[in-house]
Amino acid sequence: MSGMVSSLLERFHMNADKNTKNLPSPPTDDELNKLKEKYRSVNQDHVFHYWDELAPAEKSMLFQQLSDIDPEHVKEIAETALKPTKTEEGDATPTLEPLPEDATASIMDSSKDDLERWNEHGLNLIANNKVGVVLMAGGQGTRLGSSEPKGCYNIGLPSAKSLFQLQAERIVKVQELAAKKFEKESVVVPWYVMTSGPTRQPTEEFFEKHDYFGLQKENVLIFEQGVLPCLSNEGKILMEDRMKVAVAPDGNGGLYQAMFLNSVISDMDKRGTRHIHAYCVDNCLVKVADPVFIGFAAAKEVEIATKVVRKRNAKESVGLIVQKNGKPDVVEYSEIDTETSEAKDSNNSELLRFRAANIVNHYYSYKFLQSIPQWAHKLPHHVARKKIPCIDLEKNEKIKPEKPNGMKLEKFVFDCFPFLKMEKFACLEVKREDEFSPLKNAKGTGEDDPDTSKADIMKQGTRWLQEAGAVVLSEREDVGVEVSPLISYAGEGLSNVKGQNIKAPAVIERQKATNS
Repeated sequence: MSGMVSSLLERFHMNADKNTKNLPSPPTDDELNKLKEKYRSVNQDHVFHYWDELAPAEKSMLFQQLSDIDPEHVKEIAETALKPTKTEEGDATPTLEPLPEDATASIMDSSKDDLERWNEHGLNLIANNKVGVVLMAGGQGTRLGSSEPKGCYNIGLPSAKSLFQLQAERIVKVQELAAKKFEKESVVVPWYVMTSGPTRQPTEEFFEKHDYFGLQKENVLIFEQGVLPCLSNEGKILMEDRMKVAVAPDGNGGLYQAMFLNSVISDMDKRGTRHIHAYCVDNCLVKVADPVFIGFAAAKEVEIATKVVRKRNAKESVGLIVQKNGKPDVVEYSEIDTETSEAKDSNNSELLRFRAANIVNHYYSYKFLQSIPQWAHKLPHHVARKKIPCIDLEKNEKIKPEKPNGMKLEKFVFDCFPFLKMEKFACLEVKREDEFSPLKNAKGTGEDDPDTSKADIMKQGTRWLQEAGAVVLSEREDVGVEVSPLISYAGEGLSNVKGQNIKAPAVIERQKATNS
């Protein structure tokens, strides 16, 4: 195992923005020549273009960064991504099938008994401290007009809560529900928050400022995903400036390696965590550590399970969870022809045959995550053409391109799905209006923006209250009620509102969460 970990450390560049304090001394001539030869051998020695002009501290910074990069590996993954072999591209006409019936279930079609059984099983695992949560929160709110981490964003709720706060309070509540159900004094669901270089410090500061939203600090572990060098369209490493390589996060598929190298897996082992829920920060409706989902996956004894929502129509631009060449996989909408996307379910002509829309909401067994060193290096890299600010070595000037001038190499979190046998994978269909409202676009866009996120939470609160017997009074249909996660996790615990008139817009809140 230690050899595998060492290999991972050598082959993947994990943290470009290392602490510049206590930098080592500039390298010796021998150390420098050896490093130069590594880059020269793969025709990447231009990274030393400004070496002789750098101050000693600058040389130390560049030498450390270049030492952390394996140029031979960068060359390999760039060549593979740009010129994939037929095997890596997949068959010209892969066999696509919906997942087998015994691998799937739907919240809409499942019996009340099944739902209650899964919920109780999940709560029992939570009550016995067997469940952990992994949050992918590396993105900034750039498209939202904010330079802060996306999790810090306030979508405009009456409570002014951020995405981080909403999700933290759901953890607080599910801990309370499990503790009450199984008469436990203390229940802990550890929260592992993956950030990126630009978002780590502001995320840590935001959590500190808000006292971890009622969670204990020692149960919130913030770590950083890896990075890879940005490349020109010809495969050359780009320089951000004279003393720094341009780098970018390695995609949400970098989660696995980051978890292993940042001791997240070992922390899970120490805590006895055996069931893990992972999701993206931008979904304001996410049921964090959902006991129904945890119970469903654990009962089926699978290594990975995923939540999906029903595709709205044949043209919706979403990836789909399918069986591809007999293996669980995700296919992008662009990979499916019109005939396939429009095909109807043979058992129900009102439904699409391929309708399981991927929402990046997954369950993992600890056993599967423990095996990361055995397969992390097999994850493919995907090319994303981007506008990358860099220094033009020929003109000796910094450029801010107006069109894509290079590429970032990314891994996708679902690319490990095909490593599993079909019987070790499961899928749970959930209601979109209850569990999926992504925040992708700037305010005013009208789709997946702050206004739609806010509206979906307010509509959900209104439904919960009405189902509990309250009357929600509103002058407009688009105005609702925000129900704090500290009051209700999924619509439970609202019997006290029966018969009450509640005028919208409103927020039903309790006092600030106490540390639990």
